[in-house]
Amino acid sequence: MRPVSSQFLLLKATALFVLWIMLSGSFNWIHLLLGATASLLIAWINSGHSPFVPNFRIWGKTILFLPWLFSRIVHSTLHVTKLILNPKLPISPKLLHVKTNLRNRAAVVLLGNSITLTPGTITAEVDDSTLIVHTLDDVSSEDVRSGRLEGKIASVFGNGDTSP
Repeated sequence: MRPVSSQFLLLKATALFVLWIMLSGSFNWIHLLLGATASLLIAWINSGHSPFVPNFRIWGKTILFLPWLFSRIVHSTLHVTKLILNPKLPISPKLLHVKTNLRNRAAVVLLGNSITLTPGTITAEVDDSTLIVHTLDDVSSEDVRSGRLEGKIASVFGNGDTSP
């Protein structure tokens, strides 16, 4: 186990407690006390086992990446809706083997999850440098095949620097 600072433990517990309040919507003191206790306990149990180290620069860039991803999700949703409503159902499903230059595990996870969140594509398998992606048609796979999505994620993790 690696040592964890009390500040990081408090930050993690606070984030969990805020999530507890947002999901529960209850503000009576017993409920808040239970939430605070559970948050501290979960943060403490999880404190030495996670390789996660907070990097606020990456968090900030991820938050800036989300509107772009949301726009791609909306665009893909409209495209898949058009495909589904077409009586001829013009799909041509494929499995793509996508090599990635991302070496940071979190970046590869973000890439796989972003692909899966986008309608018309799903990440079927991931290893260190290859993703297997199922697509409904060529238009659905455009952001993956062009490398645009990987480029956006590489910029989140440091201006194209894909090292850990």
